[in-house]
Amino acid sequence: MAIDVRRAGDRFHTRIDWLDSWHSFSFGHHYDPANTHHGLLLVSNDDRVAPGTGFTTHSHRDMEIVTWVLEGALAHRDTTGTDGVIRPGLAQRMSAGTGIAHSEMNASEDDEVHFVQMWVPPDTEGIDPSYEQSDVTAELEQGGLVTVAGGPERDAAVTIHQRDAALLAGRLGPGDDARVPDSPHAHVFVARGAADLEGAGRLEEGDAARLTAAGELGLTAADDGAEILVWTTA
Repeated sequence: MAIDVRRAGDRFHTRIDWLDSWHSFSFGHHYDPANTHHGLLLVSNDDRVAPGTGFTTHSHRDMEIVTWVLEGALAHRDTTGTDGVIRPGLAQRMSAGTGIAHSEMNASEDDEVHFVQMWVPPDTEGIDPSYEQSDVTAELEQGGLVTVAGGPERDAAVTIHQRDAALLAGRLGPGDDARVPDSPHAHVFVARGAADLEGAGRLEEGDAARLTAAGELGLTAADDGAEILVWTTA
């Protein structure tokens, strides 16, 4: 059993004129051989993109990519023919498979967009690329953690091609409680607000706890509430 708390300011940081990005794991030119993943979670990037800018067309292969928008609107376009806007409450995944090219641009000319993008490897390589989205706003309003993305047997809003991983999200009001499921590996990330995690203590915005065989743990939002993202993986 292990609980490893990683503070927001200790993450890798990329700052350029249009992008402010914090990386929980090695990414791009940021590399630490001791910090490349937790369980199956390979990437968790906390991105803020300036108005009218963004990630122009680029390619991926054999990766399951989940994007969760916290504030603003993100315009997504890819070579499957998808062309739409992702907003808060919309569960979205893109399966790169044999190869996909896409762009992710701030849909607003006035306001910043803030989102978290997360990657896990597929359990089967060489699949056809695909895209899926589903609005989970109503489920989030009921409290607790909602299974946003997961393998085919996870009863998730969107299905990823990785049977041993799931993403749960919660918008917790002040003092609200939730339970982090028992899993070989779990990554608890405070996307907004603050919360107290059993065995870890206070987690502020941008903090994460990496759990290894830690069992089911209680989570309580602080006085201003919290938005939480939890990956459970093999």
